[in-house]
Amino acid sequence: MNSIICIFKKYLFFVFLLLGLINNGYTQEETTEKTEVFKKMVLEKTEVDFLTSYYTQNGDNAAVSGGIGDEKVTDFTPTFIVSLPLNEDDVLTLDAGISAYSSASSSNINPFDGNHPANAFQASSGASSSDLWAGLTASYSHSSDDRNKIWTGKLSVSTEYDYFSFGFGGSYTRLFNEKNTEISINANIYLDSWDLIYPVELRHVDVVRAKDDDVFPFDINDYTITGNTNYDPQFTRFKNKNRDSYSIGASFSQILSKKLQGLLSIDVVRQEGLLSTPYQRVYFSDIADSFIENFHLADDVERLPDTRNKIALGGNLNYYVNEFLTVRTFYRFYTDNWGIDSHTAKIEVPIKIGHGFTIYPSYRYYTQTQADYFAPYEAHLSTEKYYTSDYDLSDFNANQYGIGLNYTDIFTKVHLWKFGLKSVDLEYNRYDRNTSFNSNIISAGFKFIQN
Repeated sequence: MNSIICIFKKYLFFVFLLLGLINNGYTQEETTEKTEVFKKMVLEKTEVDFLTSYYTQNGDNAAVSGGIGDEKVTDFTPTFIVSLPLNEDDVLTLDAGISAYSSASSSNINPFDGNHPANAFQASSGASSSDLWAGLTASYSHSSDDRNKIWTGKLSVSTEYDYFSFGFGGSYTRLFNEKNTEISINANIYLDSWDLIYPVELRHVDVVRAKDDDVFPFDINDYTITGNTNYDPQFTRFKNKNRDSYSIGASFSQILSKKLQGLLSIDVVRQEGLLSTPYQRVYFSDIADSFIENFHLADDVERLPDTRNKIALGGNLNYYVNEFLTVRTFYRFYTDNWGIDSHTAKIEVPIKIGHGFTIYPSYRYYTQTQADYFAPYEAHLSTEKYYTSDYDLSDFNANQYGIGLNYTDIFTKVHLWKFGLKSVDLEYNRYDRNTSFNSNIISAGFKFIQN
């Protein structure tokens, strides 16, 4: 396994080195052959995008409570994207956003801090019931004089109460055949770390054994245990707090005719480190159940392998029917070494309905096999090495139905301060699994261009 990791990292180094050599070669070529007097800017004026969404979900298979319980979540996410032209060839883009959410399932990390008897199907009102995520991504792109070569580099950082992520990467795009053919390669690395938070009853057990102070004071002796009163889980903390992800991708796009355009892509991802979620409970069928109030006390937390390899192959095919109608199709096959295979198919049909207006109904179908380590509530055995009851890793099918509306004004008649409104997008999507899970999301986007 170490040899595979070394090869993977050497390959990443080779990709970045190759991009640098290519960049240097083309820079010298452009310097010696540059004879153009005028060059159109890649981005002529500053652009600002404001994006926002409101998301809700419901279900009865919360991973925090071992595959049962309320999955209700609400999330509000505003994002600003600012694209700044630095000169004729270079563009700096800043993407900043926050996500404020409340979660019934995560509130039950400590189900005993509410004003009602603890229950997996009843959200607690404690501190873990809500959180705030914040992220910032900066990307820099450089285009060659003939606009057929584009180099991009990016840095990103995001944080929430129990997780921190730092990432960096780059891409190279080459256009051929009078820009009818496009090839792109990219590589990204994310270095993440957990602030390890466990279910409150397991923290108490571990703290008593270690004779340490608990960050969230909880004394199990203040409660009456029913069922198996000799509650003594063999819980141990995770030693690794880091999660590292390495990805390489490539795509090939081709205009096949005046009306048809296609794209093929491949993405390879390698993950290492703590891939388990520390606060997701697991219950064993061969251990007697213990309860406080109406809440089943955890036998352990989710434990998954510390490596994961993912491969995804995808394709787009877009057909321009006429000036009023376009058909966009997408398919992706995914597989990993945890036993999950999935298929995704989507169709979107933009229809122009008037001057500047387009509606785009869409449908997406998804199906996947379950991970080798998944079993539902109280179906695992304590003798297993790896286990999870997270239904995101289960066998399921899902349908998503969407409708969107786009308005575009090339003359930017509406103004806000020094910016004109270029376009507005509104979209609604409904997602349903063949389990109890469903979600709804309403999103909006506004693009402004500097006057």
